[in-house]
Amino acid sequence: MNDLVITREGFDRLCEELERLKGEERRRVADRLRLATTTEANLAQNMEYLDAREEKLDLERRIYLLRERLREARVVKPRPGNGRVDPGERVRVREVASGRSLELELVGQLEADVAAGRVSVASPLGQALVGLRKGEIANVIAPRGRFAFEVMAVEVPAPAA
Repeated sequence: MNDLVITREGFDRLCEELERLKGEERRRVADRLRLATTTEANLAQNMEYLDAREEKLDLERRIYLLRERLREARVVKPRPGNGRVDPGERVRVREVASGRSLELELVGQLEADVAAGRVSVASPLGQALVGLRKGEIANVIAPRGRFAFEVMAVEVPAPAA
């Protein structure tokens, strides 16, 4: 998967973040800038102003980046019932060498969060898993070595509450 893909839930999450940044965060930073300009005459030496201005630049960069990524991203839907691992589906795998089981959700590049169990389809593991069926082995070449994972189950995740 070379194109930028995202699940519907991930797209919605990023849209909500974008709206929050454009609304309440922009207002908060603007208020901070206004307050900082009233406290000291020389803005070049006003650390509060300089810090707020830097925060404003970071905020605008994040807004721009989110807009661009959301514009370029292709929303993918899980295809339940086909028996294959697709983006947007949960997959339970077992590492062949250790026998350790993992439950992962395969997601687009913009929404990956390993701590939450969301693995990008562009990662070595994600690339190896896409298209496999229960019982098949994913051979992964990762920066920390070679791994083999057996696909134990494929399912559509429950909708977020």
